[in-house]
Amino acid sequence: QVQLVESGGGLVQAGGSLRLSCAASGSILSFPVMGWYRQAPGKQRELVAVITRDGMTNYVDFVKGRFTISIDNTKNTVYLQMNSLKPEDTAVYYCAADGATRWPLRPRDYWGQGTQVTVSS
Repeated sequence: QVQLVESGGGLVQAGGSLRLSCAASGSILSFPVMGWYRQAPGKQRELVAVITRDGMTNYVDFVKGRFTISIDNTKNTVYLQMNSLKPEDTAVYYCAADGATRWPLRPRDYWGQGTQVTVSS
């Protein structure tokens, strides 16, 4: 059974940084596509960043230049480094993975439980 476990959320002031981690239960190489989503209160879940097994990345416009997604295959972990955080980044952040490559790249086969990120002004 696939498990994705997020960690690293918390409370941070605007302008600060956080690094989210998503640890996979098996080899992360099993997932050709992984990504991070977020869901703010009263809003739909939205894709934030995607990374493929060969290292290709893609970001939504509102995080470009501030967030970086990366993978450590030796630790079976995908990260989301978030810098210059804004109050509007406040949301529950979810890790997701796909067992196969599908276009457009929006991983959704497996989900983590989410981690809360709160950015104070």
